[in-house]
Amino acid sequence: MINRKTFFMLLLVLCSLTLTAQDCYSPDIKETNTEIADIPGETMGQKLESLLFWSQEEKERRFPIMHNIFPSIPIPNGNHSVSLKTYKNIAPKWEDETTLASYMKDNHVKGVIVLKDNQIRMEKYADGIHPETLWTSFSVAKSVSAMLVGIALKDGAIESLEDPLKKYITEFNGFDYGEVTVRQLLTMTSGIDWNEDYEDPNSDVGQMYKADCQGDESHILTYMKPLKFKYEPGTHWNYSTGETDLVGILVQKATGLSLAEYLSEKIWKPFQMEHCAYWLADECSNLNLGGSGLSASLRDFARFGMLMLDKGKIGNEHIISEEFMNDATSLIKQVNDEGDGYGYLWWRFKDGSYAAFGIFGQMVYINPHKNLVIAQMAAWPKAGSKELTQGRQGFLKAVERAIE
Repeated sequence: MINRKTFFMLLLVLCSLTLTAQDCYSPDIKETNTEIADIPGETMGQKLESLLFWSQEEKERRFPIMHNIFPSIPIPNGNHSVSLKTYKNIAPKWEDETTLASYMKDNHVKGVIVLKDNQIRMEKYADGIHPETLWTSFSVAKSVSAMLVGIALKDGAIESLEDPLKKYITEFNGFDYGEVTVRQLLTMTSGIDWNEDYEDPNSDVGQMYKADCQGDESHILTYMKPLKFKYEPGTHWNYSTGETDLVGILVQKATGLSLAEYLSEKIWKPFQMEHCAYWLADECSNLNLGGSGLSASLRDFARFGMLMLDKGKIGNEHIISEEFMNDATSLIKQVNDEGDGYGYLWWRFKDGSYAAFGIFGQMVYINPHKNLVIAQMAAWPKAGSKELTQGRQGFLKAVERAIE
């Protein structure tokens, strides 16, 4: 006899599997249930929070199958895709004895791809990983969610970036977050107190999915409703995954579609992505998690970088508000003394390049001046560190030396 929580949890997984589109892969239920049972926690939210403390072997095994383990919604890619052309493979050039093989091995990098002028100049995978492998993106998904806001703004589903969140997320009526504007949410300047310490299980980011479901309200809404202002809205930048989950809820409430459905309709199908993708869904509400949980192939993450290079243009149509697109990748908030900063959930660097980064080494990097896209999927031994970040930056420089 299984208890009610376990039954509900397994029911959610089975329901998520039935959502699979005709052209999307259906995971093996027996394998999925075995993996779930091995993850600590009673609820799906508790199991998802535990990933911050998985062993190296668990990360490398589970990151490609997150959409099998947790409730997910497929992102169909349509019936046609355009293959990327390969032209003159390059070898990254480090200034020390580092090689591509040693960089990937030492940093547990599982795949890298370089596109120059929309052509593959380098593509390399670790053993057991292939171009068809789907890999979880973590915070790279934040940047995708931001672009969906730009699309919803152009479509008119979101009327203004100055609108308060309570206009779209009515659950915030009477709470501090209800007064935060869409623009402040996108720039992480809400002023609401939040702790994003990945190594502290008691931090906000370590607790946000752990409570029992309150009806069909999303975990993140239940957690964030009572949070209070610490700073005047718009005056203080503070990194918050919780707020990017709210970006996802904002899009879903405004459009009436899941992030997966909206992404498929607006980008995955018309941009002719190569593979079906998936996006994790909250166990209470079945709304997608705007701050993480997008699993896609490395080539399709690189294709998303191509869309950014083209300023959100598919064919002859700009699918993203052009003003929004320009602001999204601009230096809106400077966050260090080197001149780097933040746009609308995109990291912006002083040389004009910008990137989407995710914990454990995920990356989509775009340099518009060099018509360059670099994507990476990884299972770093830590969520992040100065040394790991410097290693990634060294890789980017090594690629740019080879390109030049």
